[in-house]
Amino acid sequence: MDEAGTSGKAALTVLLCFVGALCEGFDVQAAGVAAGGLSREFRPTTQELGIFFSASGAGLIIGAIVGGRGADRLGRKPVLVASLVTFGFFSLLTSAAPSIPLLTAARFLTGLGLGGAMPNLIALAADATASRSRNTSIATAYVGMPVGGSLASLVTFLLPLEQWRAVFQVGGVAPLLIVPFLIAYLPAGNSLTPTVTGAPSATRGMLRELFGQRRAFKTLLLWASFFLIVLTLHLMLNWLPSLLSARGLAKNSTAIAQAAFNAGGAAVALWLGALLDSPRQRTSIAVSILLLPVILLLIAFSPPRAVVLAVLACLLGGAILAQQVILYGVASAYYPAAARGAGIGAAVAVGRFGSLIGPLFAASLLAAGRTPSQVLIGVLPIVLACGVCVGLLGWQELAAPAGRRVHRRNDV
Repeated sequence: MDEAGTSGKAALTVLLCFVGALCEGFDVQAAGVAAGGLSREFRPTTQELGIFFSASGAGLIIGAIVGGRGADRLGRKPVLVASLVTFGFFSLLTSAAPSIPLLTAARFLTGLGLGGAMPNLIALAADATASRSRNTSIATAYVGMPVGGSLASLVTFLLPLEQWRAVFQVGGVAPLLIVPFLIAYLPAGNSLTPTVTGAPSATRGMLRELFGQRRAFKTLLLWASFFLIVLTLHLMLNWLPSLLSARGLAKNSTAIAQAAFNAGGAAVALWLGALLDSPRQRTSIAVSILLLPVILLLIAFSPPRAVVLAVLACLLGGAILAQQVILYGVASAYYPAAARGAGIGAAVAVGRFGSLIGPLFAASLLAAGRTPSQVLIGVLPIVLACGVCVGLLGWQELAAPAGRRVHRRNDV
């Protein structure tokens, strides 16, 4: 895709991936920002609320596995379209659910669609772009997710608590409106993917691509990194408004802080993507790793002032999403183009276990009587372990010229 004649198609592909990720980010965030309203209506226990938050994570795991395998057989475009239709429809169904058990079931079904979308969005953005700007394109597509989360927080800010169902209604209508544009303008998967997606050997060769050619250790390290950072991300997406509210912030202030979390994540992720395509790769990786535990401690011990916590939430979102962009860049760089979909899909599927465990982890700490500050401190060992994994992978795969040369040969 390096020729000038194809640059417009590549830019359009990345833009459509951004819009698709925006819809996914809105729906992923919907449960967290609507928690206050549905809690007032249904009075769920802490454990019931944790299960509700984790229901979409369980669906995400299955959706990522099925979506990745389906993309190998059918192509990335049809699987992406089907994923958006699925989570759009079931998000609308969530808005009509009359009880916590039915809300939880609807969120699980929504997660099936959410799980199949992101691996294909990232793979399409990576496939469409030249190697020298691939990380920028991956970051551009990915930042749609936190931007969508910010929009969800904005909707909650504008609506009273009792109208929480409108969040899921907006989250359901938006992807259904975008699907026709994806069908009309997104290139067919086989025009961007150098393999024949329907070949029977694609599935048989997946394990060889993931673990063969001395890839086993780094594949497992990549999976561990995805698991830890997604656990942290989804814990914050679902519980940050409640934790800040418990510290004394008003509803409007918690909504602003949540929007800042996503806005900061989007800005930093986009900036980091450009830095990863520049000579400042190692510096940017090191700063993103060191920043996360520091920000967690500051939020845990800072006074409950709206401006202070909004700024810290912005930096927290940036630190978390920066590491996720690094991991998506690693997955795209580490696996050759023929195995990129399988590599990203497998890593995302493992990471989805983190989206399931993260909300439950926070719920268990709160149920045991921990304060919001103690919950944040309890996350600290997780982010430290994640930082070690991300640092090892990022420095070896994104900051090593030799690795880049191997990757370019693999693409050919």
